[in-house]
Amino acid sequence: MQTSPDRHEYPAHWEADVVLRDGGTARIRPITVDDADRLVSFYEQVSDESKYYRFFAPYPRLSAKDVHRFTHHDFVDRVGLAATVGGEFIATVRYDRIGADGMPASAPADEAEVAFLVQDAHQGRGVASALLEHIGAVARERGIRRFAAEVLPANNKMIKVFTDAGYTQKRSFEDGVVRLEFDLEPTDRSLAVQYAREHRAEARSVQRLLAPGSVAVIGAGRTPGGVGRSVLGNIRDAGYGGRLYAVNKALPEDQKELDGVPAHRSVRDIDGPVDLAVVAVPAGHVPEVVTECGEHGVQGLVVVSAGYAESGPEGRERQRALVRQARTYGMRIIGPNAFGIINTSPRIRLNASLAPEVPRPGRIGLFAQSGAIGIALLSRLHRRGGGVTGVTGVSTFVSSGNRADVSGNDVLQYWYEDPDTDVVLMYLESIGNPRKFARLARRTAAAKPLVVVQGARHGAAPQGHAVRATRLPHATVSELLRQAGVIRVDTITELVDAGLLLARQPLPAGPRVAILGNSESLGLLTYDACLAEGLRPHPPQDLTTAASAADFHAALSRALADDRCDAAVVTAIPAVGEGSVGDAALAQALRSAAAAAPAKPVLVVHVELGGLAEALSAAASTAPQTAADRDGAPRPLSQAEEDPDGALRPAPQAGADRDDAPRPAPQAGADRDDAPRPAPQVAADPDDAPRPAPTHQQTPAPEVQGTAEAPEGAHLIPAYPAAERAVRALGQAVTYAQWRRDAADPGRVPEYDDIDEKGAAALIGGLLARGQGLTLGTDETCDLLGHYGVQVHRALPAPTPDDAAEAARALGYPVALKATAPHLRHRADLGGVRLDLADEDQLRRSYAELTELFGAPEELRPVVQRMAPRGVDVVVRAVIDPAAGAVLSFGLAGAASQLLGDTGHRLIPVTDREAASLVRSIRTAPLLFGWRGSAPADTRALEELLLRVSRLVDDHPEVVAVTLEPVVVAAHGLSVLGASVRLAPPPVRDDLGPRTLPAY
Repeated sequence: MQTSPDRHEYPAHWEADVVLRDGGTARIRPITVDDADRLVSFYEQVSDESKYYRFFAPYPRLSAKDVHRFTHHDFVDRVGLAATVGGEFIATVRYDRIGADGMPASAPADEAEVAFLVQDAHQGRGVASALLEHIGAVARERGIRRFAAEVLPANNKMIKVFTDAGYTQKRSFEDGVVRLEFDLEPTDRSLAVQYAREHRAEARSVQRLLAPGSVAVIGAGRTPGGVGRSVLGNIRDAGYGGRLYAVNKALPEDQKELDGVPAHRSVRDIDGPVDLAVVAVPAGHVPEVVTECGEHGVQGLVVVSAGYAESGPEGRERQRALVRQARTYGMRIIGPNAFGIINTSPRIRLNASLAPEVPRPGRIGLFAQSGAIGIALLSRLHRRGGGVTGVTGVSTFVSSGNRADVSGNDVLQYWYEDPDTDVVLMYLESIGNPRKFARLARRTAAAKPLVVVQGARHGAAPQGHAVRATRLPHATVSELLRQAGVIRVDTITELVDAGLLLARQPLPAGPRVAILGNSESLGLLTYDACLAEGLRPHPPQDLTTAASAADFHAALSRALADDRCDAAVVTAIPAVGEGSVGDAALAQALRSAAAAAPAKPVLVVHVELGGLAEALSAAASTAPQTAADRDGAPRPLSQAEEDPDGALRPAPQAGADRDDAPRPAPQAGADRDDAPRPAPQVAADPDDAPRPAPTHQQTPAPEVQGTAEAPEGAHLIPAYPAAERAVRALGQAVTYAQWRRDAADPGRVPEYDDIDEKGAAALIGGLLARGQGLTLGTDETCDLLGHYGVQVHRALPAPTPDDAAEAARALGYPVALKATAPHLRHRADLGGVRLDLADEDQLRRSYAELTELFGAPEELRPVVQRMAPRGVDVVVRAVIDPAAGAVLSFGLAGAASQLLGDTGHRLIPVTDREAASLVRSIRTAPLLFGWRGSAPADTRALEELLLRVSRLVDDHPEVVAVTLEPVVVAAHGLSVLGASVRLAPPPVRDDLGPRTLPAY
């Protein structure tokens, strides 16, 4: 630790873990006097060429003076950072503040020289780029605005580090040296470069976990039935193509195999690299295992062991220690308390999970923070005979447990460019970094559908999850996610319903829906459901119960050929009688008609048609058996007990621990209105509604599969057991498709000539000099808003009737008299406001009435304000949330809107198109557009006001809250009648700082 003559304490907040280009991790921290030996050892491992590039001359070793200079810093004018793996240096960077003459200087000099040195073995991993981001952030914090670097022309790698960073820079060549100078203020390009590097690194880190070349299962018991032994068997039985090892410290020294898999007492004994370790030992033994893995060079861990944050404070600290220890060695973790991971790619075939069977390969990426919900989702995908097939099964599955390290954000980074994944389904119980999730979701949704259901919506996050606090209600966060293109659903049933439609049907071009079928009643229900979802259905076409397969084909072909149709819903019920259509024939007819119009989605609503759902998709089994179907399946880890050989074994009675359960109860994840299931597969399912007895027209499922096999690459038609479920999925697809079209042109953030950004900054700086946080007074609020072109109607205090009369004369009649006491402010419904007072007599009478009704003027705090033109009263707010970032909100003023929660939200900065959509997003928006013959309000002026407030908060993060209430939007122009502003030191924005992993 630093001691005198240091001028500042050790800056612990500069410590950070980062993901490097190859997916490994490193720790970045300040260099201290205690690092002398590490520095010397590091320098000895650097090649002579790299040393020459650093010092411009042969420099074989560091002198004692060099070591002192490079380890003694004041953390202001001289700063050194090191990147470490396993506690040892792999790279260093330092800056020295200089003056205009290039000599060492102190503040207010704002330039510094910067220099790097990276061990040759770690070059090409993106270490220097990460260090540049962090040393740049440190320099900005210390008042340095510009870096200068001198580089030999032959040192192309280091020149590229600087030039690729995206900063505004100047380059010159003098005395055989390239001199680079660049500003440290983040630019759009530097942020884009940073995000791109973050994406590549985090995606690569997940790829290393999901596609390992070798796997070791640590804790594979000597006897069958334990958790580790079960995982080992699942990996082996899935046909994993890489090298697989069993590890158990209690194995006899002469035992070389376990279940036909090479066995070792320690991962250190394995001759060759291990890419992934599945850890299934009791929590108390995990630290020893992590150390062995780190020293052997293991790249990542899946920790299925429980006993961490989900178990209480001691477990939470144990979890922090686990993450810190793993990151020390550059490893990433899925878990702890994880169910595991699955990759169905034919090249990988990895089932490192507690699921006994591998799902059939497909195009859906599945993420669940809960193991039990993950199994329920896999099981539900299997039972959907009308949706998931071998083509639309699962590509990869991740169940993250406590998600102490790898989270949904990391997996999104991987799925964004994964060629094997077309649709992403996520079950989330917490969002650790909503701002980042929204950014990644927006990018992902622009390329492929992202469907999310969030659990724990009305309570705290699960105990095992570390999440930052947010002041925003769940409904607000959900709306912000929808704006990012996320398809938000409320149940896992809806998650699967939407996912199956999006996986194998095209996106609809609009909301116009054709409805046809052999049941008039079912058609009418579908029609009503379409209207409820905001779709535009055509009148249902009833084909009658006598309709043949040819009738269905002809009707569907006509509907899809109609330019006024964007999608079609086919309703079908079982028919009885000679010549009634069979399932296989109907499925073939529908698929044939749909194939002629491949740009329009088709859905089927059916009433227990037995084999139809299966025939439509030619489905084969795509999901694992539940553990209840198989003897000897593993039990929840949270109740596992330690075997004498050090492995985990299930407890005598399996509990119901949320994340650990590898086998759901028979009803887990299965609502009574669950998806259609072929009769032979679900005859004993207690959750199914009663089904009609098979008629002679229904073809048995095995025969249907044989006769109605879907052509390779054909669009498979999803089938639903209820009209509202099919239509809800279609409505979500329509909304998402519209979002995709809008996202292609997101709009722009306008520039306004009358905005005085510098003047506002000077005013804010002066006000904040008074203290850490304050709510501005009326005059200060008006002045600050005025710098951004927002004019507030001034309200003059009226402590006496005479003061009220004087204020009215100054403002000019007509005026309004308002009580501003907290319990009456903005509550016109309580009678604390008098409007359109035309003269002094009316004013004095109104003043007397208010004091008689509500008390003395000291309690009422009356003010006088000039009357504004009549219009629609609205409220505009902006707030900086510590988790979600800056949010702009809009709604109509009044108790009704508050009670209904009728408020729209957008993330700041807001574009012109987003401002327009925000105005139209609330349910009461028709009041602004001439509802029932009223004059339309000036929505253009309102949109401009929203954009100006957005600019104010975006330009000055010290403005942590703005409220404009009420704003009266008239037919021409608007009037801001009340405003408040709160200032505070801006919260740290991790999206603008250097890349870091969440701190532990």
